[in-house]
Amino acid sequence: MTQHYIEPRRFEAPLNGAVAWLARHGLSFFGAAELSVPGRTSGALRRVPVNPLALDGGRYLVSARGNAQWVRNLRAAGGGQLRKGRSTRQFTAAELPEGEEKAAVLRAYLKRWGWEVGAFFDGVTATSPDTELARIALMHPVFRISVTAE
Repeated sequence: MTQHYIEPRRFEAPLNGAVAWLARHGLSFFGAAELSVPGRTSGALRRVPVNPLALDGGRYLVSARGNAQWVRNLRAAGGGQLRKGRSTRQFTAAELPEGEEKAAVLRAYLKRWGWEVGAFFDGVTATSPDTELARIALMHPVFRISVTAE
């Protein structure tokens, strides 16, 4: 389990809030959704915008910033909900171990959203060698999600 985390800069919190609000109201930019996960201690729903990735029949959540609060909450809760407009999907989550599947998800994620999140991946891009993806895989939790209800 990684302890790597890149904290949002002061101006990013309002921007993330705006992206989550827009996704919650049906205006999803580049596939963004609002993730809601119960807090580990309070149990209150915590909301954050995420970029769910569909790949080879699976759905994944990648933490570009590392061991963020939503990652810790998702590990504890084992699931949450994704919302885009009126569509809310409950899901369960399983964290991927290091290996080929995780590297493939990271590569696809960087191919799709590298322009947005590339600064958090220590210079690694979608075209980087497998050894570089393996190096950063320890810093970026990836979850396979399974929708349980809509």
